[in-house]
Amino acid sequence: MAKTNNGANLGFEEKLWAAADKMRGQMDASEYKHVVLGLIFLKYISDAFQEKYDDLKLRQATDYTDPEDRDEYAASNVFWVPKEARWSKLQDGAKQPTIGKDIDDAMVVLEKENPSLKGVLQKDYARPSLDKHRLGQLIDLIGTIGLGDKESRSKDILGRVYEYFLGKFAAAEGKSGGEFYTPRCVVRLLVEMIEPYKGRIFDPCCGSGGMFVQSEEFVAAHDGRTEDIAIYGQEWNPTTWRLCMMNLAIRGIDVNLGGQNGDSFHNDLHKDLKADFLLANPPFNMSDWGGDRLREDARWKYGIPPANNANYAWIQHFIHHLAPNGIAGFVLANGSMSTSTISELEIRKNMIEADLVDCMIALPGQLFYTTQIPVCLWFLTRTKSNGKFRNRRGETLFIDARKMGTLYDRVHRNLEDSDITRIASTYHAWRGEEEAGEYEDIPGYCKSARKDDIKEHGYVLTPGRYVGAEAAEDDGEPFPEKMARLTTQLKTQFADSSKLEMEIKKNLEALGFWEAKHE
Repeated sequence: MAKTNNGANLGFEEKLWAAADKMRGQMDASEYKHVVLGLIFLKYISDAFQEKYDDLKLRQATDYTDPEDRDEYAASNVFWVPKEARWSKLQDGAKQPTIGKDIDDAMVVLEKENPSLKGVLQKDYARPSLDKHRLGQLIDLIGTIGLGDKESRSKDILGRVYEYFLGKFAAAEGKSGGEFYTPRCVVRLLVEMIEPYKGRIFDPCCGSGGMFVQSEEFVAAHDGRTEDIAIYGQEWNPTTWRLCMMNLAIRGIDVNLGGQNGDSFHNDLHKDLKADFLLANPPFNMSDWGGDRLREDARWKYGIPPANNANYAWIQHFIHHLAPNGIAGFVLANGSMSTSTISELEIRKNMIEADLVDCMIALPGQLFYTTQIPVCLWFLTRTKSNGKFRNRRGETLFIDARKMGTLYDRVHRNLEDSDITRIASTYHAWRGEEEAGEYEDIPGYCKSARKDDIKEHGYVLTPGRYVGAEAAEDDGEPFPEKMARLTTQLKTQFADSSKLEMEIKKNLEALGFWEAKHE
């Protein structure tokens, strides 16, 4: 990203995180997360308001605008910020022992003045366990994130910081952190695959909203109109629901999250929604999902999912919410592709026979903070030929991407832009999109398999079963010559090995640890 007036260039977020994390002290990352992200959101609201305020004041003499007219802000989709909640006032009092209460009061008045924020903001900064000196330091630090210029507004910079911090907190929290955050590279791949240009986008387990952020960025990057998409989501965890609301508000993304948090299985807040695009990363292998109370549910069209694992309940929930020409792309644990439990195998068989499975992708391990085991991507659609692309009825594309990605530390891997482009282009070429080029099977990487092939493999959807082994590169050396050369090389290595063995024995004997009788 180009450098802005506040000096926010590459590395800015990392330095900011290092400074903020240093202030954490003994506080758990899960608790500190809400302290920091709440303040970043408060800074965003205040900066956006101040930018509009300054503009109105500048035009006051000529256009008769009133900087204190709330309607002016509503018309620009900017939150109204009363004087006592503005960042400048809070920063002035950052060193005071009452700063915690001042922030809580600001959050309360913001929710009161902006009904859409009701129940969203953190309001316990005055609690005794929160060190007020460090809180003041944190306010000063976040205060260094400036407005930027006209081309790079505060929300863009703060949005970057917010998303970066979400990822860092997910890493710091380990297993529990993945509940609210899906790695950006995985979300990007999902979005690049299904290309949500126009229509209804739905994520029934939306976490902190990363799928929505990437969808809007995709539309903008491809010269689409963000007003052509409508976003719907649901999240069961109340604190994660608030993170999502803040994340999307920072980016100015209009979303329907059902007005509250809720369990998608037992309290579907979008019962009648049929989505054109469904993106999701549901909790893996969730055992306690209340399946015993939903045995007769209408969503189980392809079979009743087991009560001790929600994977196939999620899959059928996604299918239930798909529009006739819709497409779903979602993450699941690798076991979902080959599980042989009676109920899950039956559901998978019925989905394959119904020709719902469009594409399966095996991803490398170490992409997620929640688990180091490999995961896979499923893509489902009700129609594999809508007249626009090649007829792929009765076929499924398998892609084995397990060797892709780059380790950026000892335990975490990232899919590079080139990896994402290659995978998505393969899929689009398979579908027959002209700009993606011609599709062809590549041993060890991709294979278009017929339904009968999948049936022969016992309805297992693991890509490795279909793509085969990568073709060995022919070095042009005739086989007899190669064997003669390798045999000579092996004899030399055996001779060297014998010499080394004798030297070791001689040294051990000199030290008194080896006797000739051992021979």
